[in-house]
Amino acid sequence: MHTGKGQVVELILENGHLQARISCPANLIPSPGQYLLAGSASILDPLPVPLFFTDSALQGFIASAPVPDAWNPGQEVFLRGPLGRGFDLPPSARKVALIAFDGPPARLRGLIQPALKQSASVVIVCESEEANLPDEVEVQPLSLMDDVVEWADFIAIDVLRGSLLGLRERMGGRNQLAALAEAQVLVHTPVPCGGIADCGVCAVNTKSGWKLACKDGPVFAWREI
Repeated sequence: MHTGKGQVVELILENGHLQARISCPANLIPSPGQYLLAGSASILDPLPVPLFFTDSALQGFIASAPVPDAWNPGQEVFLRGPLGRGFDLPPSARKVALIAFDGPPARLRGLIQPALKQSASVVIVCESEEANLPDEVEVQPLSLMDDVVEWADFIAIDVLRGSLLGLRERMGGRNQLAALAEAQVLVHTPVPCGGIADCGVCAVNTKSGWKLACKDGPVFAWREI
């Protein structure tokens, strides 16, 4: 983990959601699924917010939505991270499914280029309209999620903590994906302390007991969820 200063270079409206291009030292750039805690000196931004990687950028990265409404281009931000456990894309993966269960797939899009670089086919499953994707990437609706899961040899899912039960039910119970060792889930939940205070706000109930998304996750193996 590192600390340092960064800068909001640009605010980007992508698919109706506000993202930010962040300039920062290379050691502060999170991998897909990891996050930074970012704060500013503004009284309108009293608490640090988590920033997730969605794409690369010159001398930094693109942070997925949401970003604070009070941020402006040129603003200095204070960064801590990278934090938590991110996705682990196997080098052998050739059929990659990115499933945004209850929102846009921005926190999953950082896996697209690594997957394409290893000659994998990539399918995004979501209900949102997605633009600015490589031609090789296919987009399917959630109604076809079961078919995509059966096709894939690596599955990355982004889900709100409150929707985990619905995801389990949709997958036919806790064990339908258990045989797929390379199924991983980003559990989206508040992470206010960034692993410092063990405050429990981000606790996730797993097969091996309660885990903290801020440091044990936010990406978990599906077989543990």
